[in-house]
Amino acid sequence: MADPIDLTWNEALSGALGSISLAAWIFLLLPQLVENYRQHSADGISLTFLLIWFVGDITNLAGAVWAGLVPTVVALAVYFCFADAVLIGQCFYYYAVNKNKDNGQKQGGAAQQNGTTAGQEQSEQTPLLNGTTPAIPSHSQPKRRLTDVTEENLGLPGSHRRRSSRPSTERRTSTLDPLFASPTPRLAWLKNSLSILAICLIGAAGWALAWRTGAWRPTPVEEEVGGPRGPLGAEVLGYASAVCYLGARVPQIVKNQRERSCEGLSLLFFCLSVVGNATYGAGILFHSVQKEYFLTNLPWLIGSLGTIAEDVVIFVQFSMFGEREEEAVVEE
Repeated sequence: MADPIDLTWNEALSGALGSISLAAWIFLLLPQLVENYRQHSADGISLTFLLIWFVGDITNLAGAVWAGLVPTVVALAVYFCFADAVLIGQCFYYYAVNKNKDNGQKQGGAAQQNGTTAGQEQSEQTPLLNGTTPAIPSHSQPKRRLTDVTEENLGLPGSHRRRSSRPSTERRTSTLDPLFASPTPRLAWLKNSLSILAICLIGAAGWALAWRTGAWRPTPVEEEVGGPRGPLGAEVLGYASAVCYLGARVPQIVKNQRERSCEGLSLLFFCLSVVGNATYGAGILFHSVQKEYFLTNLPWLIGSLGTIAEDVVIFVQFSMFGEREEEAVVEE
């Protein structure tokens, strides 16, 4: 076992924050995967958001390989791409399954309506005897806009399930499952807070273990700044990745505001994103604030710290639309 080296407070904080960021990124997509499985739907999350984020992870991986970064960075980039692919695949799966169910219900309803119409046409006196009001053609009914506020599109993710997404019998069964049951808003915040605390402890403990065993050692700033500059193409890919990360959340914010709902989104997913981005950026700044070092890491700082502001907007949407969901629950 290698002897531990003396550390300054800046170096220790930089290493611990970097390890916490790594832990947050590893568990980042798991809450959204669980939320989609719990609701048997992926309607809450924007597929455009995921696809742009996936492009950002691909450019990040390409830049890491091109620049010849350490194997742990490359391995983490590969993991990001794999996790993105799993989440996107899950979304496509639920889109296809729910679309087939909707088509089957429409065909069944159309067949039933055609049968009723055929029975009525057997006698000219039937419409006069049964006293029923003829159905209004679908083309004459006003279409509901996506911006309309209805009972279905209000809610706080993690605190309820869409009423129309699954049959009532399935909802009653799933509430008996302690893992995938819909918690109350207060319980959801408690679970999220404990999860974040656990991830921070895991990250800090992992860094402490790596330092004590000699697996982690601080890198002098002079070696990072004074060494040969990496390929220009890798730097361009780094900026392209930052642009993708910044632009990915815009479709999700627009979708939430247009539908006036955050239902189907995992609040913990965005909480971990803020933790990962904040600790990553802070870890870089604690390591050094020299101008050359700062400019070298500017693409990653933009991609990490810039997305925090967008996540704050999503948190505001959670708060705004969650209050209405609580009112709807009380009315029930």
